[in-house]
Amino acid sequence: MMKNRFTAALAIGFLIAVSASGESYAQDYTAPQVIISKERTRMGGKLYYSHIVLEKQTLFSISKAYGVSMEDIYKANPGLKENGLKKNAVILIPDMSANEPEKNRKRKPGKEEDEKYITHTVRWYEDLDVIAEKYGVSVKSIMELNNLTGRKLKNRQKLRIPAAGTMPEEEPAGVPSGTGNVPEGTLAAPQTGTQGIQESGTQPAGTLPLFRKNSVDVSLLLPLDARDSTSGSKSSMDFYCGALLAVRHLGQEGTDIDISVYDVADGQMHITEERLRKSDVVIGPVSPGALGRLMSSAPNSTYVVSPLDHRAEQLAFSYRNFIQAPSSSDAQYTDLADWITDEKSPHDSVLVIYEKGAADRKGINTLTERLKERNISFQTLSYSILEGRDIANTLRNKMTLTAKNHLMIASESEAFVNDVIRNINLMVHEKYDVAVYASSKIRGFETIEGENLHNANLHVSTSYYIDYDQKEVQDFIMEYRALFNTEPTPFAFQGYDIMMYFAGICSKYGNAWPSMLPFEDEEMLQSGFKFSRVSVGMSEIGFVNTAIRRVTYGPDFSLSLSKGL
Repeated sequence: MMKNRFTAALAIGFLIAVSASGESYAQDYTAPQVIISKERTRMGGKLYYSHIVLEKQTLFSISKAYGVSMEDIYKANPGLKENGLKKNAVILIPDMSANEPEKNRKRKPGKEEDEKYITHTVRWYEDLDVIAEKYGVSVKSIMELNNLTGRKLKNRQKLRIPAAGTMPEEEPAGVPSGTGNVPEGTLAAPQTGTQGIQESGTQPAGTLPLFRKNSVDVSLLLPLDARDSTSGSKSSMDFYCGALLAVRHLGQEGTDIDISVYDVADGQMHITEERLRKSDVVIGPVSPGALGRLMSSAPNSTYVVSPLDHRAEQLAFSYRNFIQAPSSSDAQYTDLADWITDEKSPHDSVLVIYEKGAADRKGINTLTERLKERNISFQTLSYSILEGRDIANTLRNKMTLTAKNHLMIASESEAFVNDVIRNINLMVHEKYDVAVYASSKIRGFETIEGENLHNANLHVSTSYYIDYDQKEVQDFIMEYRALFNTEPTPFAFQGYDIMMYFAGICSKYGNAWPSMLPFEDEEMLQSGFKFSRVSVGMSEIGFVNTAIRRVTYGPDFSLSLSKGL
């Protein structure tokens, strides 16, 4: 662990040096104009603007632009007063015109109710027997209080633990300790302790003994470009810092992570074959080209994780030891077809809209093929951006006023998608009942009015989404601020999720961890992991992630999150 703490200290020092350098230059420039965000979200019953802080913006100029006081902004962003405003941070600005004073606030539970149970966060090596023994209660009482139908637990799952004497203490008969739900014929994880082999006679039939590791060796290859304190890739450093926070948490859970970091900004790998063989898992590099060069020389026994670029998925069709962590656009379009299948009523209309003459038809083809596979009847509408002003009548003719219209946008062109959303909003004002479906690209388009997305009841299938209402997310943000004196970006969340998942599974299953990937579905802070091998003919090659998060835009500016199939 000393190596990990030393590495974290270096990272913090590097960040402080970069931040200090940036602040000295900021004094030479006037703060730029603040543009009011078009993205709004509802949290805790109140409506907020989501504002991305640009370089050299001040809290005073932001408060004036939005017509709120600096104190209002501080109240909406705990810790902002202590930590200060950071570039690229997302802060919440209360929409004063929409928020009314809260009424009928629910009364907090009394002390006697709080004392009925405490909350326990499950660690990767714990089962119900270990947790029950720790708190001096029965397994049955924990299962009853948490409505558990089986004994399988997930890492970081929240359990309510009854206070002693408040629940029955009888142990359920006939339930073998720690069997879990391990698939027949697979490796069985040991249920107690943190090392060694599961003892003979305690394993489910058809399973094999499994080594658990207390120490995991990770190689991290990132284009840090860290030649001195004035240079460097901020996104890579954010990813690195998120990974370091995961290392810290794993260490607190009893797993020592030996992490070796390689700066591959110059295009060279700088890592030897011997080091690759020694690594339990290799994370990075980032770009498809750099990953391709690494895979061509990496030993077959070394598993490499692609951490950020969804375009690298093609390598999973060539290398069995390749793992694509970000889910692809194909997975998003497949989930959109599944989503319509879930929501469509018999008399509803389905319309696929795409740009005429689009050079990239991959998304269009994936979407239409998946709809056909699910026996969903649909129409298509294609037009060029120049025809957008005259397309409303054609759109009306393909829609219905007597049922719901499921409109799927198969395009990642900002100008075209913006025009489609504008035309759909015209239909909404004419009382057409619509639900719009699109891939995650739409959430990054700055020219589309956020209000129009909510009016259109937008459904987005995305690889990444952070629910800031979750306590785990809030805890991560507060700890990240305290350690690194800056706001976590999506890259920091991704670094944390990737390191936490892969180092954790390496520790849990030892050298056999790749074979357990298909059985270790996990919801992390920003993304989910649900891996399966891709097939080429009769051969199974690398792993791809098919986990998708569904985000629905409500008419009251709410955003709701659910999991894809």
